[in-house]
Amino acid sequence: MVTFDSIIQRRGKIAVVGLGYVGLPLAAAFGHKLDVIGFDIDRRKLNQLRDGLDMTGELSSEQLAATRIDYTDDPARLAEARFVIVPVPTPIDGNKKPDLRPIEEASRTIGQNLARGSIVVYESTVYPGVTEEVAVPILEAESGLQCGVDFKVGYSPERINPGDKVHTVDKIVKVVSGQDAETLETVAAVYELIVTAGVHRASSIKVAEAAKVIENTQRDLNIALMNELAIIFDRLGISTREVLAAAGTKWNFLPFTPGLVGGHCIGVDPYYLTHKAESIGYHPQVILAGRRINDGMGKFVAEQMVKKLIRADKTVKGARVLVLGLTFKENCHDIRNTKVVDIVAELREYGVEVLVHDPMADPGEAQHEYGLDLVDLEDIAPVDGVVWAVAHRAFADITPKQLKDLCGNGNGSGVVMDVKGVLARDEVEKVGMQYWSL
Repeated sequence: MVTFDSIIQRRGKIAVVGLGYVGLPLAAAFGHKLDVIGFDIDRRKLNQLRDGLDMTGELSSEQLAATRIDYTDDPARLAEARFVIVPVPTPIDGNKKPDLRPIEEASRTIGQNLARGSIVVYESTVYPGVTEEVAVPILEAESGLQCGVDFKVGYSPERINPGDKVHTVDKIVKVVSGQDAETLETVAAVYELIVTAGVHRASSIKVAEAAKVIENTQRDLNIALMNELAIIFDRLGISTREVLAAAGTKWNFLPFTPGLVGGHCIGVDPYYLTHKAESIGYHPQVILAGRRINDGMGKFVAEQMVKKLIRADKTVKGARVLVLGLTFKENCHDIRNTKVVDIVAELREYGVEVLVHDPMADPGEAQHEYGLDLVDLEDIAPVDGVVWAVAHRAFADITPKQLKDLCGNGNGSGVVMDVKGVLARDEVEKVGMQYWSL
């Protein structure tokens, strides 16, 4: 079986299967120390990376140039590796059930090219049991090898925060696990090469899988509470932000805020846990309640915009609304599972013409994923209202006066929906616009 020493001595390469937001920074970190194969099925992405361009924005051209990654879309190259890392996406389907196809397809590809003595480590967020109950049987069937005898498996959940240049892969404690003590120590030693924050050894693969899936479930529930409070306080006519600022003066009050919960993690991972819970006969209540609240926030924001348009003497049908931001969070390029599209869809249900501007999002991806044509700010004709949905740094210089100039369409005052609470109410109202904040 592969050992840490053999990897250090470059008798076996490391392969990273999937070069997205998680896989690429990981491959780059290992590329400073070891021989790394970067495998991806997207040939266009590989060509861009060879040219020093990371479309996710996680790594600069200088960072790519400073590391060594052997990019390939040839599955046969995986046979050169003895330590294979799998950070592929784990989405949900239209029924909000786990979609394990990326894990299954990656496992088939790896299994068909799996060298005897290798260790395969999964990083994808899954429910407890996926590595050993779903991935391993595929690896065995495709390779003809026996897990535990001819190869081993481990699990080390990814903790990448897209767009975060502070909490990078090397600065976040890495949870590691293996199917036995020997594998655990090898996996831990390999990750310790690049993670200066250290590793935490989980007692089993299932414990590590569960730890990952509850990280984001906890955040989801805390944000759901804030969102529910925001709905209540909106009806009471008081500012949620002011309430939270006052409550936050107590030392043990947690600093969560309301907002749209999208992306590939927080808005998805709880469904993996609830799926597993239901499969063993337990119907989760708190987790699913939080999901319902968070999944409904786009609709709630859109409904508030419609009410504000009416109060501003605007005709809702045919009104023009500009949405600032499409990505699921600020200062990143990722539009996967963004809840901004829920605002767009709901406004369109009311007959509103919606324009979307986001300098961080890829126009081709926006069109492909959501059928949205992104617009340039300077090309926008006057609108009736603005939904400030994402707090990109690129929007920081936009002033209430500029918003007022944008909202010059027809009669009545313009409306600003400040989802992220980035503007001061009095400054917006001072220029003669209606203001609302989540």
